[in-house]
Amino acid sequence: MQTSIIESIRKTAEGREAEAILRSCVHCGFCTAACPTYQLTGDELDGPRGRIYLIKQVMEGGEVGSGTQHHLDRCLHCLSCETACPSGVNYGRLVDYGRELVEALVPRTASRRLLRRLLLNVLPHPWRFNALLRIGRRLRPLLPADLRAKLPPPQDVEEWPVPRHARRMLVLEGCVQSVATPATNAAVARILDRLGISLIRATGAACCGAISHHLAARNEGLASARRNIDAWWPHLERGAEALIITASGCGAHIKDYGALLGGDPNYADKASLVAERSKDLSEVIATADLAALKVDGHGRRVAVHTPCTLLHAQRRGGAVETILRRCGYRTTAVADAHLCCGSAGTYSLMQPVLSQQLLAGKLAALQDGEPALIASANVGCQLHLATRASVPVKHWVELLDTKP
Repeated sequence: MQTSIIESIRKTAEGREAEAILRSCVHCGFCTAACPTYQLTGDELDGPRGRIYLIKQVMEGGEVGSGTQHHLDRCLHCLSCETACPSGVNYGRLVDYGRELVEALVPRTASRRLLRRLLLNVLPHPWRFNALLRIGRRLRPLLPADLRAKLPPPQDVEEWPVPRHARRMLVLEGCVQSVATPATNAAVARILDRLGISLIRATGAACCGAISHHLAARNEGLASARRNIDAWWPHLERGAEALIITASGCGAHIKDYGALLGGDPNYADKASLVAERSKDLSEVIATADLAALKVDGHGRRVAVHTPCTLLHAQRRGGAVETILRRCGYRTTAVADAHLCCGSAGTYSLMQPVLSQQLLAGKLAALQDGEPALIASANVGCQLHLATRASVPVKHWVELLDTKP
């Protein structure tokens, strides 16, 4: 793709990177066929190729307005387009940069600004989110049905094992997951303990920064990344083998820390090491002696929802299914498994109409094989699917947390 980028953008490192990404696009259209939002709307501007043209127009100093912002906002950032692209176009980096440019140029309505600021001020902060969730649960009978469905029920969480092994791994506790589904990491701690690994929680670490990053609040997202690195670094220096991440959305973002902080002389090297040491839980469990867990799924039928952040961003499609089958579960076939469920971080709140359409299609595919339950690998997807699923929805690791 030929470009004529304005000088103020070309002189920045981000602008030069974005221009290189634009030039790598050959207009083939494979991305459009793979895009969930294009499949729903049929609008070229709601597909990757159309959004690339919009970003190019902004970078060349062309007209930009609410329409540009509207189509960029409707992008799920699912990266299905990157999986389909034969040219290796780094669309995810480009659309993040495009959103930042447009955010600075196009004012939002007061209601949209308020909603975005509310999300940024609540979701990345566990204690604030917990307080709001408690209030919501108390007022549950008074809430509209669609809002009641979004409230996850409280979970009974068993105590974590006392650290006792020479092998140690860190865990990302996260923001939403630590409050809404705390049973997930507790289950991981018990499973790894049975495998001879102690799971360590680092004081001071919280949100990975993905929520801020994808809402174009770049500086807030980078501040979260730096805070987490500071919290994890002493443990890594003392021999922690890896950083285990049980929410694939967070994992995809943390594995990008090296690129995000590559221009920060104080954090570039540390960020690169943290990204290298970060492991999705499936990476650790896949290489373990699963016989030691003594799990028997008894052929129970499970529909596995592989989140976009695991399938397209981390390229670990099929990893969870393989683990569950090794443990005696029967995984069902899921049509169009590459399509997003519509959760996509804050997307279900910011774009509810498209999100609900995607959710309906995803649940139809997941439940077509009549599973006993649905297993996912990301807290946002888990909660989103559970709002309308006719069977229980769990994090897949909970299926391995059985009594030996």
